[in-house]
Amino acid sequence: MALQVYGIPNCGTCKKAIAWLDRNAVEYEFINTKETPPTQAQIEDWIATLGSKPMRNTSGQSYRALGEKKDTWGDADWAKAFAANAMLLKRPLFVKDGKAVMVGFKAAEAVVKETLGV
Repeated sequence: MALQVYGIPNCGTCKKAIAWLDRNAVEYEFINTKETPPTQAQIEDWIATLGSKPMRNTSGQSYRALGEKKDTWGDADWAKAFAANAMLLKRPLFVKDGKAVMVGFKAAEAVVKETLGV
């Protein structure tokens, strides 16, 4: 599968993204990060492409529970944290042909289409 979408089924933003993909007849594989969390190696690759900051789910309880120590973390620290708790990852995260291309789903439709190559 060329496009993978990482997220959780009950996430509103994931539902919105999935509905958009379906409406636009885009083939994808949905990967539930609660059931199949990404590996630290995958996360490190994603961070190398996207950076750790855009990948942070700053609105979640898991993020707030980290306290102030998170403010001093670098990418390696975030990779460990994301691998330990996938709920820290912003959703959805799109991987195309093995490479992370986009996280979240707030961009304009033209940007989404270009980024995902559809």
